[in-house]
This record gives sequence, structure tokens and C-alpha cells, in this order.
Amino acid sequence: MLTAFRTFAKSKWAVGLLVVLALGLLVTGGSQMDVLGSLGPKHVVSAGDRSLSPSEFRSELDRIREQAQEQAGRALSFEELIGEGGLRQYLEQKSQQLGFVNWAWNAGIRPGKELVLRQIRQAPGFFDSVTGQFSEEQYRAALAENNATPEMFEAQLRDQYSTQHYGASLGAGMRLPRIYGAILASQALETRDGRWFTVTQAMAGSAPAPTDAQLTTFMNQNADQLGLRLPETRTASLVLFDDGAAAASMPTEARILERFNFRRDALSLPEKRSFVTLTAPNRAAADRIAAALRAGQSPAEVARANSIQPAEYTDTPRSALGDPAVAAAVFGLAADQVSAPVQAGVGFVVAKVTAIQPGRAATLADVRDQVIAELRVEDARAAVYRRVEAYEKARQDGKTLDEAVREVGARMVRIPAIRQDGKLRNGQEINPPLPPQLLQSMWGLGKGAESEVVDMGQGQYFVVRLDDILPPSLPPLAGIREPLAQQWTLRENARLLNARAGALAARVRGGEDLAAVAASAGATIQTGTGLNRQSVEQYGQGVIAGVFSSGRGEPFSQQNSADTFVIGRTDRIAAAVPALAAPVAEQFRQRMAGDHVNAVGEMAIAAAAERSKAKYDEALARTSLGLPAEAPAAPASPAAPPAQ
Repeated sequence: MLTAFRTFAKSKWAVGLLVVLALGLLVTGGSQMDVLGSLGPKHVVSAGDRSLSPSEFRSELDRIREQAQEQAGRALSFEELIGEGGLRQYLEQKSQQLGFVNWAWNAGIRPGKELVLRQIRQAPGFFDSVTGQFSEEQYRAALAENNATPEMFEAQLRDQYSTQHYGASLGAGMRLPRIYGAILASQALETRDGRWFTVTQAMAGSAPAPTDAQLTTFMNQNADQLGLRLPETRTASLVLFDDGAAAASMPTEARILERFNFRRDALSLPEKRSFVTLTAPNRAAADRIAAALRAGQSPAEVARANSIQPAEYTDTPRSALGDPAVAAAVFGLAADQVSAPVQAGVGFVVAKVTAIQPGRAATLADVRDQVIAELRVEDARAAVYRRVEAYEKARQDGKTLDEAVREVGARMVRIPAIRQDGKLRNGQEINPPLPPQLLQSMWGLGKGAESEVVDMGQGQYFVVRLDDILPPSLPPLAGIREPLAQQWTLRENARLLNARAGALAARVRGGEDLAAVAASAGATIQTGTGLNRQSVEQYGQGVIAGVFSSGRGEPFSQQNSADTFVIGRTDRIAAAVPALAAPVAEQFRQRMAGDHVNAVGEMAIAAAAERSKAKYDEALARTSLGLPAEAPAAPASPAAPPAQ
């Protein structure tokens, strides 16, 4: 498959787009003639007959944000999600996606229906967990959980097949010139001779123990690089309107009976049926299956004869069947009857009913606990709502938050100093974790400010007051002295080593004899013959980099390890033997072919998008997210200090 969006796939957008049921390619819409374009609906992205409406764009970004928030462990605003050019990157890639599939469809790159259906029937996510076979109901249920329909999912598969087949045709028809591999083979098989000596930390000296002043300066200068700076934290007071851990009151017997009588029909036990379904790819096969079942053959025998797997259902209510046509057929049969073939979303279904369990009216004894639980939940939510209304009235009457809380019987919880990701200042998790709505509210307030009543759903409300803001700060030196001293010593030793190696290398470059310079530093000359680029493990990265980056007779200086440098000269360069380089060149050429095909594929996708007149409206995209049409201007960089 083409990897035209390789860079894009590594970004945060891919978390929300490149999943099994993500509908990134499933945005379709009608195109109008240019003269009527201004009269039709506006699109965030449009490319020929493909388009992305504002509502579809908002849904897509909502899914991406939800997944990003789960990974970040905190609430994210749309501005954070699309910042630093992320929105434009997404829109550019999306317009190219839609432009390519639009061009491919118009060019006749269209996978057959049977190819798509076969792929659907092989997807493990659509298999029944009991029978282990494809299930029409499971298929529809899985798509519904992702707010998708079979039509949308099948359109996605068609687009994916179009892209895959186009990429396969590119790969099959393209060949790289042999010179590509020849150049790499020549470099890989080239050999060189060289001499060098090693400069160690002992030759450069070691740093003494740092003073407190040196550590303080080092900490201030490198706090962000070393991850020392403690992030901003905030403390708050949280107002909750529920009863906490208090036991819910028992509803009266009269209310229990009244609710039961009101919901008697809904609480009654539905009719359930046990049956077997067999799915055939076409009507002719389904007719043969139905005839065989009516002739007395068992479903297992018929399934084996037709190389399919029967799906068995035991005590299943009608509401559990996702396909209305199949449900109507099954619940329209008597026991041991066989249905006529039913056209389902994927293939034709034949059903045989094996048992019928009639429904029966519920009694109060059957559902008493359920009714009581429902009434308790309602009572709790009603009590919460009454407190919320009373709180808002008290605030409108001019009472402070604390006075209103006491008056309505709400409860207040103190939130300790937490970071924006919901953790304590030291990074410790809070259990249970704070909800994203609360964190978002806290970071949207100034010190001493109070939020409006926030509805979290499920009958839960809260108000938060921001009590204090603790700005980012550095930890006390005493708490990090030892690890900080280690870092300071490592950097100071590296500075000394670099200075010593630089001075010795300058003498060699100035024309002094390599052996004489080595002897002055107390080092020994080493010699390497027939070195190649694969000799790194034996001699070190610095030696090979130096020998192969300098010309014949030229000196080099390279860091060879964390605490050593090598200084030397390249003495001889031997070209690769042609007879040995030829097979290696062919291997390199084959390895490079994939990247070459990808690069050409990217160009083809860009050209297809241009043919489809793909475009996007960044301002409409921002307003679809509830943001201003134009991104806020970046803060001005501080002026540089005047030269001294």
C-alpha cells in the first residue's frame, strides 16, 4: 500500500484517523457546477464529488480530541489540539486523500462488490463470539458503536482497495536505474587505511566538586533541559450538590406500586426464540439451503454441504437482532418452520426456528429491586437539581459562594495543588482521577474566580472556585544536590575533554607530526588497514567517521565515546572491486525501490488532488470547532539586547 502520508501518520492526528473503523475516507457529497457552487452547502474540504462538511469535520475532530485526552490524561482544548500548524497539516492531507479517491473512482479504479463483501466477512471484529463465524448482527452492532453504517464502512473499504491497487500497480511497473545501487555499493565496499591516537579524560583532567553557587547557576541555566522546573499548580474548592456517601432513602410502597403499574409493559419479559441462521452469498444458494432444511436435513448437514457455518441463537429476544428483515422473518415463523431467503446487508439469510419461549407479564416480585433502584436514582437527581436551583437563587440574591453552599446543604471538597494534567505537583496520580470538565474549568479561571454551575451529565453538577495559583518554580537545591552535581560534573568533564582534544587536533592540522603530538599527550598511535564502514564495532564510531570523512593525507578529529576523542590521518583510499560490488549494488537497488515507489506515489496523489481541484477552507474549519475564524497571532519574540 502507498505510504503517501508517512509523516502525517506519525503525528497526533493519526491517533484519531488511522483506526479500523475511523471514517477518514468516508466523507462524500455532491458537487455542483462552478456557477452554482456558491448556492450549495459550504464544505471544510472539497475535491470533485468528495467533500467534508462542517458537521463531519467537527465529529472527526471530536473523536481525535477524545483519544488525545485519554493519552494526555487531561482535558485538551481545540486550540491546543490544532496548534502549531496542526490544523493546516490535517486539512492539506485530508484534501489530498479525498482528491485522490475522487480521481481514482472517476478513472475507473473501482473494486468489485464481491471483493468488498469478502473482506467484510473475514474481519474478526464481525464474528460471533459463540459460533466463531461472521454475524450480520455483530457487523451492524460494531459499526453502530462507532456511529457508522454498513454503507459508510463499505465505501471506506472501496476507497482503501483503490489506493492499495494503485500502489501495487506502481510497485510492479517501476524499476530504479542501476547507478543508484552502484553508488551505495561503491561506498560500502571502499576500504581505507589510517592512523590515530585516543585522547582520554585522564589526559584532559577531571572537574573538582562543584560549589553551591556553581550548582545554582547550572540549575537556573538548564532547568528546562534537565526537566527540573516544577509546573504550575492550582488549588481549588469544589462544590458538589449530591449527598455523598449517605444512604438513599427507601421510596414508599405506594410509589413503588405506581411506578410498576406505569412500566408494567416495558418490564414484562419479551418472547424469546431459539433458531439457526445460515448466510449464503446469493439467492440461488439460499434457495437450495431453504429447500434442504424443509426436506428434513439438519442445519449442520446443510452448512457442511454448502461450506458455510451456521449461527445458533438461544433464547434470543427480537430486540437483539440488528437486521429488521431477519428479525421479522424469525418472529413470523412457528416452531420447526424454515423461512424463505431474506436479503440482509451482507448476503441472504435462511432461518429455522427450533424453540419458542412465550413472553409473560412481569410481576412486582420479579422487578421490585429494579423499580426501587430507579426511584432512588430519580430521587437523588431530583434532590441534586433542587440544591442547584436553590444555590443559583442564593447567588442571584447576592450571597457568597460559602454562604450559598451552607444554605442549600451542598458539600465542599478541597482540591490540593494539582497540575494541568490532573496529577499532584510531584507527578503522583490522584485516585479517583479528576474529570476533564473540572480541570478545564480550573484552568479557565483566574485566582479567586468562581465558575458557573457545570453540568457533567447523569445528574451531576459542580461549581469550582480557584483558590490559588502556584507558578512554575525550581525545587530547593538541597533536594536535588546529588543528581545535579553529577550532571554538572559530566558537563564540565566534557568541556575539559573537548578543549584538550581541540588543542591537540589544532597542532596536527598545523602540520606537526601525528606521532609527536600523540607522544606529548602520553598517547600511543594505532594503525588500521583495510577499514570499511562496517568496522564500527571493532574500532568505534569516531574512528570510522573520521577515516571516511577525510581525504587522503588529511587529519581528522572525532568523538569516539562519551569520554574519548580520536585524532588521526587517513593514509590510503582503495576503491571497491567491481566484481564484488555488482551483486551488492543490486541488493541496494532492491532495498531502495520501496522508498522510490512511495515518493512517486506521493507525487501521483498530489497530482490527482490537483486534478480533482481539491481545496479546503481553514476559516470554516476553525468556526466549525467554535473558534475564531483566524488563529490568534503568535506572541512577539522578546527584543534582543543591544550589542555591547
